[in-house]
Amino acid sequence: MADGTGIAEKIKKMAVEAQEARKPVYIYYGKVISLAPLKISVEQKMLLGEKQLVLTRNVTDFSVRVTVKRAAEKEGSASSGEMDAEEMQITVHNGLEIGEEVILIRQQEGQKFIVADRIGGGS
Repeated sequence: MADGTGIAEKIKKMAVEAQEARKPVYIYYGKVISLAPLKISVEQKMLLGEKQLVLTRNVTDFSVRVTVKRAAEKEGSASSGEMDAEEMQITVHNGLEIGEEVILIRQQEGQKFIVADRIGGGS
């Protein structure tokens, strides 16, 4: 004979999964209230810490290699039309700042929140 408690738990789990499947992604808006450690207040209802947040490149400092082209200078000529190219690495300072508002995407299981981007017109 099947265990009635086990069956009830399986039915509850299936119901929750069906509900989550109808709304697989939730969007929230938050505000950065601390940087070290990172904390984001979400719609004045919850406070998220670093362990709950996944940061995208849109909200972090990052380095990128770029090629810079400039006119080559030759002796005795004002402009030769030739270009010199130099490859270099630059750092884009794109990290979050206190007071900025951000867009968060809650993963389906609800344990992690992706910080997708900041909301335009910030500080």
